[in-house]
Amino acid sequence: MKIQAQVSMVFHLDKCIGCHTCSVACKNIWTDRKGAEYMWWNNVETKPGTGYPVRWEDQDRYKGGWQKKPDNGSLDLKMNGRLGMLRNIFFNPNLPTLDDYYEPWTYEYDNLTNAPAGDDQPTARPVSMITGEPMDIERGPNWDDDLSGSQVYAANDPNLDDLSDDERQMMFEVERLVFFYLPRICNHCLNAGCAAACPSGAIYKRGEDGIVLVNQDKCRGWRMCVTACPYKKVYYNWSTGKSEKCILCYPRLETGQAPACFHSCVGRIRYLGVLLYDAERINEAVGVADADLVAAQRAIIMDPHDPAVIASAKANGVPQAMIDAAQRSPVYRFVKEWKLALPLHPEFRTLPMLFYVPPMLPIQALVNDGRVEVTQGNEDPSNYFGTLEQARLPLRYMARLFAAGNEEEVAAVYRKLLAVRIYRRAQNVPGEISRDVAQALRLAGITAEEAEAIFELTAKPTFDERFVVPPLAREENIESVVDPFTHKAEAGFGFRRDAKRGQ
Repeated sequence: MKIQAQVSMVFHLDKCIGCHTCSVACKNIWTDRKGAEYMWWNNVETKPGTGYPVRWEDQDRYKGGWQKKPDNGSLDLKMNGRLGMLRNIFFNPNLPTLDDYYEPWTYEYDNLTNAPAGDDQPTARPVSMITGEPMDIERGPNWDDDLSGSQVYAANDPNLDDLSDDERQMMFEVERLVFFYLPRICNHCLNAGCAAACPSGAIYKRGEDGIVLVNQDKCRGWRMCVTACPYKKVYYNWSTGKSEKCILCYPRLETGQAPACFHSCVGRIRYLGVLLYDAERINEAVGVADADLVAAQRAIIMDPHDPAVIASAKANGVPQAMIDAAQRSPVYRFVKEWKLALPLHPEFRTLPMLFYVPPMLPIQALVNDGRVEVTQGNEDPSNYFGTLEQARLPLRYMARLFAAGNEEEVAAVYRKLLAVRIYRRAQNVPGEISRDVAQALRLAGITAEEAEAIFELTAKPTFDERFVVPPLAREENIESVVDPFTHKAEAGFGFRRDAKRGQ
């Protein structure tokens, strides 16, 4: 057992209102300069939808993440092996183009006040921030915002590929349209594909907190990291010729503050804390079948109260203050204790350290004689919240998004979320209990005390409960990094290149 610490995150999608305040906060601080105009280290997508960049989830097109070799089951980057990567080092055919993102623009505001006198009202035409020439705006970072159900965006969501024709048709009926918001930042993965693909060793994972960064002095702009990241959260700065990405606001973390997107979140959907994980079991976790990936990732997250885990963490250089933070981590409670938060596309096998609590499925509505009515559950006519079978968004879609297709993993989460709602309704609406509370809790596998704790941390958390920022002690760990192949903390701001890929 080799215990290491990772600063991790949970996003509770039930509370995201799609206001993009997080994106604006990040943009104002980190990407408001030349060459970074099109970068959105934090973006909020509408699901179902094509996302940003367009169809980023389609790895048949972009070749991101890892894949298992059919002969021996070992992992290799989906983009190609080491020799193939070197062969394409001057030409990478799997990069998203600027059209897949969008061409950033501004407006000729000066023309509004400086235009010569004429018969027409002066206008501020859009001009490209790259070429400076007038342009037609055809796409933006949230171009499909709220357009769920459209035949342009939602219908082209790669996660719909597994749905039957009937399910797809029902989703696009007017009375069944449904969407939710999906905020995304860098996942700071344990098995980061971007770090493994970098020919110059510029991308490294800090040993003391697991934050993945790009050494700007070492980066040579090969852009293999852009391809290898299946989430497309590494960007190429066309002005500096360097790759850039979300840094989890580590300057703020080092001073005890939450990242800017976390701090500014209007819906308070974001939680931050420390997870302790067993680095020796990473290869085991990424080598299982797709349906077992969520359970395998959860299994390598260790109990911070276990004396053996604490002893191993201290032996591996994890300070006591970091262990104390892990014991108070809200992320641990959502991910490991309650098993409510799931990784985004675990089939990419990067072991993302950003987890999502799936949104509650909306109550099914049917149009009857021109009037929308709530359809009650067939098994229990008094069921106020509906059933999973009534969901307008099929479980298969949510499973494709958060559980590598394992519908039972997602169904287990929803049973707990429904049980919490039933429990709280029983507390607040005496005499109008929708179903037997004890039965709901039993089916969900939680106790009344756990339901109350889930409600408290979801609906009424304080600032300090949402953000348990550990003391990072960079003055003691300035040269601690993690080798992407051996997953061991080593000295220096580079990586060993003699290790076998994926081992």
